[in-house]
Amino acid sequence: MSAPKTNELFDTLRAACARQFGFNPRRITEGMRYVGKETIGKDIVHIFRDVGTHSQMVLKNTYVTLRETQGDKPHWSAAEKAHYKNTDAEIDAEIAAKQAEIAYTRTSPLYLSHRAHLLSHYKDSPSYQAGLPSTHSAAKALVISLTDTHDAQLEAFALHVQSNDSEHLAHLLLAACHLELEAGK
Repeated sequence: MSAPKTNELFDTLRAACARQFGFNPRRITEGMRYVGKETIGKDIVHIFRDVGTHSQMVLKNTYVTLRETQGDKPHWSAAEKAHYKNTDAEIDAEIAAKQAEIAYTRTSPLYLSHRAHLLSHYKDSPSYQAGLPSTHSAAKALVISLTDTHDAQLEAFALHVQSNDSEHLAHLLLAACHLELEAGK
């Protein structure tokens, strides 16, 4: 689909979501991606999916429907709907908190100790080593390994970012790697 047509669909989606659900148009822009068309009966509808939760919206003309379930998995929880209703100030605060978290990660003893190992999994990195696991697998394995050995640096890092979730901790380490590689370009 052409970019102007997709932009037009997003304009319609933002307006419909604000009108029907009170969703912040900015959150729609940041959080939703266009998936494509589907035929439902005689109607052609446009499908949009949240980048994080994979919850879907169906746009038919100027009316939006939230797909409450996909297969056996429920979507559009009350918390997710509330997230889409955040004010601009709440969105700005969320972005600032994420940026601060990543800035802390880049200077943390944990990241600095394992930086070379993590970067060696990136094809764009000068220290890249072919045949290694994916960046995500390497970061998650590192976090799990350090958790199992009760690593003091990991424990201090987890305490600072207020998370013990291995996926979240791995994501922060990889975000620091991405920023470092981008800065080097």
